[in-house]
Amino acid sequence: MLLTAIILLFVIGYIVIALEHPLHIDKAATALFIGVGCWALYILGIDSIISPDQVPESFRAEAMAHGGHMEPHELLVHYATHGQFLHLISEISYILFFLMGAMTIVELVDAYEGFSVITDRIRTRNKVKLLWTVCTLTFFLSAVLDNLTTTIVMVSLMKKLIKDRQTRLFFCGLIVVSANAGGAWTVIGDVTTTMLWISNKISTIEVMRSLIVPSLFCMFIPLAIASLILKGEVERPDADDSRLDKTLKPWHSQLFLALGFCGLIFVPIFKGITHLPPFMGMMFSLSVIWIISEMIKHDLDETTRSSTNVLTVLKKIDTASILFFLGILLAVGTLQSSGVLRTLAAWLSDNVPNMQVVALTIGLLSAIVDNVPLVAAGIGMYDYPKDDTFWLFLAYCAGTGGSCLIIGSAAGVAAMGLEKIDFVWYVKRISLWALVGYLGGAGVFVVQEKFFPHTHTPATEHHAAEDIGGDLPVADAQSVDAAALAANGHAH
Repeated sequence: MLLTAIILLFVIGYIVIALEHPLHIDKAATALFIGVGCWALYILGIDSIISPDQVPESFRAEAMAHGGHMEPHELLVHYATHGQFLHLISEISYILFFLMGAMTIVELVDAYEGFSVITDRIRTRNKVKLLWTVCTLTFFLSAVLDNLTTTIVMVSLMKKLIKDRQTRLFFCGLIVVSANAGGAWTVIGDVTTTMLWISNKISTIEVMRSLIVPSLFCMFIPLAIASLILKGEVERPDADDSRLDKTLKPWHSQLFLALGFCGLIFVPIFKGITHLPPFMGMMFSLSVIWIISEMIKHDLDETTRSSTNVLTVLKKIDTASILFFLGILLAVGTLQSSGVLRTLAAWLSDNVPNMQVVALTIGLLSAIVDNVPLVAAGIGMYDYPKDDTFWLFLAYCAGTGGSCLIIGSAAGVAAMGLEKIDFVWYVKRISLWALVGYLGGAGVFVVQEKFFPHTHTPATEHHAAEDIGGDLPVADAQSVDAAALAANGHAH
């Protein structure tokens, strides 16, 4: 009964988030409510949701060593609070600190007018040319940085390039599509490809070779459709005289733009060298830029020092978006911990024999639910060889399917927070084109595999792991999530 209540609360909460503007209820408040509410219901009904047999032996032995003998109920509660919840909150912390660090770096570059170095060089005001320029840059940047960080940077740039809000929101929507498409074809561009990579399901070169063309089509199709709709030129924002100060020299802007991009690019390098979670690299980059800012501010006047002070910049961070992330990830974590997502994956396995359709469905579901636990469930359920067609197609689908809804990807949620994009507006203006691009890229992948198959022969039958199935303890799926987040630092 309580499991049904959790699912209902989650669904109703998502509907309220979607209707944020008509209902006049901030999405962050709703997300926090369903996040905490779902976990409270889970703990209250723990005995009817999972059984003591699902508690991993390693955790059971550790609990016995520290607390002595436990009754079944006590063991389940201890497992849920210490084994599942604490693990989940550590994953969420990775994401939130990563997001806060990236936002702060972007805001600091903006405070030093670093983005003007780029915007001054983008001469075109033609909407179509500007759209293709921005989205192509987004596509390739997201493959190197990641789709979340790239979206934060590019959405911030749009505020400097486009004055009209509706036009800017349309560009931001297609930036989300381009960022997710660009992140899908490298192992560091999106958390789902990273998960498959560290689980030894795909290799670096093969995923790039197999997915770059489908990913390009996933972006090109919506852009081509948009090119037929967009007419005229964009109007640039008025110059903000309050931010122009003679003590802020051109080299300041150039320096902090370079520091910002180098700091963001350094994050995956730092992770590769130290094997620490990516948010540590982000915080290290922020600390370096912060120190340099403190060192050079002495030559600036009081007004400029105040506007470029990192403490002032920190106040500009959208705290509501951070809390929205927290609530959503808590709610999805409940579905993961209670086994709902794994049951869904098992149902797909039993009822959809065509594995390409399974991957396509998982991609569409990732527009509603977090793609991290969905892919983790797939990794636990199927036993295909490395670089099999299913794994490559799953990487594409899970990476790009979230574009169909604004809340379906970390990039979308970030854009939603930065530009206050309405869920219903996105559905009306972007979702259909994102879906067409998603299906078009999937079709290109299928055709590509038919005429130019990669090294491994596509599987004709699916092989559910006999020793895993639908009863895999949630902790196993969580260990996959933890490794993925440690390799990339964001969800969706």
